[in-house]
Amino acid sequence: MNTVAAALAAAREKLPANEARLLLGHVIDRPEAWLMTHDDAVLDEDALLRFASLAARRKGGEPVAYLIGFREFYGREFFVSPAVLIPRPETELLVDVVLEKGVGAGGTATIPARILDLGTGSGCIAITLALEIPSALVSAVDASEAALRVARNNAERMGAELRLLQSNWFSALAGERFDLIVANPPYIAAAAPHLAVGDLRHEPRAALASGADGLDAIRRIVAAAPPHLAAGGHLWLEHGYDQASAVRELLAESGLRDIEQHRDLAGIVRVSGARLAQE
Repeated sequence: MNTVAAALAAAREKLPANEARLLLGHVIDRPEAWLMTHDDAVLDEDALLRFASLAARRKGGEPVAYLIGFREFYGREFFVSPAVLIPRPETELLVDVVLEKGVGAGGTATIPARILDLGTGSGCIAITLALEIPSALVSAVDASEAALRVARNNAERMGAELRLLQSNWFSALAGERFDLIVANPPYIAAAAPHLAVGDLRHEPRAALASGADGLDAIRRIVAAAPPHLAAGGHLWLEHGYDQASAVRELLAESGLRDIEQHRDLAGIVRVSGARLAQE
């Protein structure tokens, strides 16, 4: 019989149970809890075919987030597509740090605070900050117009007010200064073998890899950030698990002060930042 239970049992030969439930729930527009309490519900042929197609694509390596079209970040569902990096739970640390430390000189929020998100992708960081700090004036840039379309869609759907610009890092922001600059830039070494396996194969390479040591984008951002920071303004960056020392050195070389580094739940330093001195 073509029941929910039978479809999930067949899919579990190819996929983990949680992924099978996510895909089937997406196809029939039902939450996971419904699937578990209605395992005898009969599925029509169209639903079975669509589910089988998604299961086959997942087995082939396509990320679940791209198959269902969204990923949760900071308690909100963000639309995603192959044009943008899939939001990661570890990136929530960057938001946590900003909200804990505040925005502006000395960690004290200015009203309105000027915030810039570099390489916004899906817009998950910029939109989250815009919603969590309603008084902020948030700008978000990305070099990819396709990525900006995804971010714009997310912002409109969530009612977040922000400015979206196509820009290669700071290129379209001449003369502008911000109280806070945040970035989750590409930071994987270009030759890293894990770029060729798993979900990473399907994500935009430009959002993942950055030079021989993975630090090219971070070097550019840190070097160019000071003229775009207001007095006392902060720069916060997410980076790789093994890049804390190198990022600390780059921040020091840029002339920024009061360098801080923050660990994730695994105890790994994943977010670093510093501030521009007061004038």
